[in-house]
Amino acid sequence: MPTSSASTTDASKPSAASGGVQSLERAFDLLERMADAGGEVGLSELSASSGLPLPTIHRLMRTLVACGYVRQQANRRYALGPRLIRLGESASRLLGTWARPYLARLVEETGETANMALLDGDEIVYVAQVPSKHSMRMFTEVGRRVLPHSTGVGKALLAHTPPEEVRALLARTGMPAATEKTITTPEGFLDALEQVRHAGYAVDDNEQEIGVRCLAVSVPNSPTAAAISISGPAGRVTEAATERIVPILQGIAEELSAALANTGQG
Repeated sequence: MPTSSASTTDASKPSAASGGVQSLERAFDLLERMADAGGEVGLSELSASSGLPLPTIHRLMRTLVACGYVRQQANRRYALGPRLIRLGESASRLLGTWARPYLARLVEETGETANMALLDGDEIVYVAQVPSKHSMRMFTEVGRRVLPHSTGVGKALLAHTPPEEVRALLARTGMPAATEKTITTPEGFLDALEQVRHAGYAVDDNEQEIGVRCLAVSVPNSPTAAAISISGPAGRVTEAATERIVPILQGIAEELSAALANTGQG
């Protein structure tokens, strides 16, 4: 009978494990839905978007609140919790580490400084850079934050965002001029995003800094909105150079996308 008893115990394990995995998947799905909704939602909104029953969502949210990944507001709505910040910062650093070999190839093939940036809230944050070998080269500090409207990576990251969301972002951040060539109107920026969608790449033409041109593309299907770019003196990053560099940028973005999709796959 001991054999029979052990067999019964083992048979119950897959079911429990399956339930645990399903709960984990649902919890992460809810966190992502909260992020997509701007970070704060009500239970009924989560139920409508996820299709899960309210009791299930309430149970999962209670667990997430207890762990610090979600907090309940005074208005009874739920918001992403501060404990996620540490995870996000660590993940951003790792993302930059994974990207560096691809950025190094970008430098080798284009001769210009290569960058990777993410959209974090309403700002662009640079998470990785490999500098050009030229004595005259561009340098952006990793961790630097800038507003999207004056950068090539900002245009690349926002190119497929609905216009009303872009307008709302610009209303929150304002559109200060970094140079006389910075786009400072929502209409002008939306026109620039249309050009990005048409061309397949974004350009910062002396808009963040006079004398500097930047070419950027988004990383397709990235787990978080990401873009890579090259930047260099306007005298080197010419229209003729752009025709040569853009296909290289796009190819490496595709390779980086595939690598990120396979990260952690066994």
